Amino acid sequence: MIAKIGKPGHKTRGVLNYLYGPGRANEHTDPHLVASWDGFAPDPGRDPDATLAQLATALDLRVKQAGHKAPKSHVWHCSIRTAPEDRHLTDDKWAAIARRVLDATGIAPDGDPDACRWIAVRHADDHIHIVATKVRGDLRPPRNWNDFVRADKELVAIEKEYGLRHIPRGDRTAAKRPTRAEQEKARRTGTTRTSRERLRTIVRTAVSAATTTEELFRIIEGTGAMIDVQHFPSGDIRGYKVALAGDTNAQGEPVWFSGSTLAPDLSYPKIAERLTTTATTPAERTEATTWRRLAIAVDKVPDSLTHSEDEDAQAHIAVLLEALNALPVLAPADLRPQLFQAATAFEHAGRSRIPAHHQQAQATLQAVKAILRQPAPKDGALLVLALDALLLAVIAAQHWHRTRDHHQQAEAAQQAAVHFRAAHRTAATEPLAMLRQQGECLPQWQLNRQATAVRHALPALAERILAEPDWPALATTLNEATAAGHSPAQLLAQAAGHRELDTANNLSEVLTWRLTRLREPTAEKPSPRMAATPIHPSSATPSHVPPTASRPRSR
Repeated sequence: MIAKIGKPGHKTRGVLNYLYGPGRANEHTDPHLVASWDGFAPDPGRDPDATLAQLATALDLRVKQAGHKAPKSHVWHCSIRTAPEDRHLTDDKWAAIARRVLDATGIAPDGDPDACRWIAVRHADDHIHIVATKVRGDLRPPRNWNDFVRADKELVAIEKEYGLRHIPRGDRTAAKRPTRAEQEKARRTGTTRTSRERLRTIVRTAVSAATTTEELFRIIEGTGAMIDVQHFPSGDIRGYKVALAGDTNAQGEPVWFSGSTLAPDLSYPKIAERLTTTATTPAERTEATTWRRLAIAVDKVPDSLTHSEDEDAQAHIAVLLEALNALPVLAPADLRPQLFQAATAFEHAGRSRIPAHHQQAQATLQAVKAILRQPAPKDGALLVLALDALLLAVIAAQHWHRTRDHHQQAEAAQQAAVHFRAAHRTAATEPLAMLRQQGECLPQWQLNRQATAVRHALPALAERILAEPDWPALATTLNEATAAGHSPAQLLAQAAGHRELDTANNLSEVLTWRLTRLREPTAEKPSPRMAATPIHPSSATPSHVPPTASRPRSR
C-alpha cells in the first residue's frame, strides 16, 4: 500500500468537489463514505438528501469556531492505494485502515474525543481518500509532525496483516525529483531534462574529476554553469549553489540550486569529506597503464563488498558511482547515451543510510581520477576491460543492496546494469571480432590444447563453450596466457570462481575478458605527489549538457 499526503489546503469544499465528482477522466465510480469521525457524517454519494455543502460545513465546524486561530491551510488530504495485484478490500476493511492511519499520524488518535473531524471517501476499488480539518475539539492543532513517515510505517504493518503485497520502501536518500513546474519549463524551452537534472550531472562529473574543492569549483565554472560559493565570516567555505546561464525566474534572476537540493551526497560537507580523504593521484605514463589500473582496481570491488564491513563496502559503491559518472565524458560517442543512462540509473544506488568510510576505497578512487587526466584509450580492448569489470561491480552492488533490504538502491543498480550491458556489448563487438579472427587462424593443435584446458577446468560447461561462435576468441586469449607463462586451466578456474557463469549468455565472451584482466600485471604503486597533468574544464561536461557562458561569484 502506498500513502500520498498532499500539501495542506484551505478549501474543504474544493477537495470534496473532486472526490465526489467524475474525476479528470471520468474514472470515479460510486463515490461514497466508508467512515467518518463519528459515523454520522452526511454522505452525498449514498444519501439523496445530503449535500456537499452540508458535509463541508460539518467538517469545517471547528475551523469556524477557532476563528483567526485556525490555520490558514487547514485541509489535510491523504490517499491510500493498494497494488494492482492485491485482492479487493471491502468498505469495512478500508474504514479500519483509515482509522489506523489517522491514529498513527496524530490527526485522530484512537479514543481521543477531541480528535480532528475527518471522512474517508471511496470512489474506486483500489484506493480511498482521507480528508480531515486540522482543528481539534479543544481548538488546538493536531500533532501530526512527520505524518508521512508514520503513515507509511503503519501501512507496512497493514500489508503484513492483510496479506497484501509488500511495497519496497525508500530510505529517504533519493535525490529530489524535479517539480512539475520545472518539468513544464523544460518542455517550454525544448529541453529533455530539467535544470536540476542537468546541474546534477555537471556537479557529479566534476566531483569525479576533482581532488580538491578549489579544483571542483574551477571544473564546474569551466562547464559554463554559474557557481556562487558562500563563506562564513571566518573565510571558511559554508556551501555553494549553481545555476544554468539563461535559466531565470519571473524577476529575471538566475534559478539557483544548492548542492543538497541536487542530491543528498552533493552537499558541500559531503563533497568536502570525500575530497579530504582523497589520496594524491599518481602520474601515469600512458593511457594504457591508466585504464588497466582502473580495471584491476574495480575488479576487486565484488570481493570487497562480500568481505568488508558495511561502511567500507558503501565507500566502494560510492566510488563506483564516480567511475560511472566519468565514463560518458571519455567513451566514444556511440557508447555515451547508454553509459549516461547507466550512470543516471545508478545514481541512487551510490548511497544509502550506511555511512561510507571513503578512505577504504582509495585505490579505485585514484584510478577513476587518473583516467580523467588521460585521453580515452585508442585500444578498444582496454575500454572493454574496464567496462567488463565495472559491469561485474554494478551487479555485485545490486546484490549487496538487496541482501540489506535496500530495495530502491537494488532496483537502481539493476536498471543501470541493463544499460551497461548494452554499452559493453557495443564496445566489445570489434575487439572480440579481432580476437575471433586470430583464433580461427590458430593451428589445430593449439586449439586442441586449449580445448583440453577448458574441459579440465570447467567440465560441466566445456561443450557449451566449445560450441559457441566466440570460442576462437577465448582460444586466442588462452594461447596468449600460455605464451606468457600462465596455466590456462588455473586461469579458467579462477575466472569461473570470480562470479557464477550459469546466467551468462555468451560464456566464451565473458571468460575472454575475465582472463584478459586476470593475466594483467599488478597495478603500479602510487607515487607520493599529484600528477601535474591538468584537467581540461570542459571535459567534465557530458555531451548531454550543453555548455553555457557564465561568471562565477564568490562571497
